[in-house]
Amino acid sequence: MAILFSALFSGLLFGFGLAVSGMSNPAKVIGFLDISRNWDPALMFVMGSAVVVSTLGYFVVLKKPKPVFAESFALPMQIQIDGPLVVGAAMFGIGWGLVGYCPGPVFVALSYLQHQVVIFFIAMSLGMLLAKKLT
Repeated sequence: MAILFSALFSGLLFGFGLAVSGMSNPAKVIGFLDISRNWDPALMFVMGSAVVVSTLGYFVVLKKPKPVFAESFALPMQIQIDGPLVVGAAMFGIGWGLVGYCPGPVFVALSYLQHQVVIFFIAMSLGMLLAKKLT
């Protein structure tokens, strides 16, 4: 039960942070990504603070012998840049730049009950399923 509560709390906290920071607002995201017009640098501080908090978190957490709710840490082991990584990153960036949503914030935006968010979520989910079938 503690694992479920921890996961729920973490997800709610993350979603709240995305909503408060503007990451679930596609106009704000596109305003940040489009440097040729009215560039909005506000999300740079959101991303920068996320990197700082994550880095500090890794230093603190990895000093422990094991995670609280698992037998060992699950850290990425692949350090090689390959074709699927490059294609996936490019598709992610293109989609984010065109629409202003990426997977985390679109879950938050679903709570706004806008039909374009639901359409994007369905398309994103189908794309993920297709990618899983092709790899």
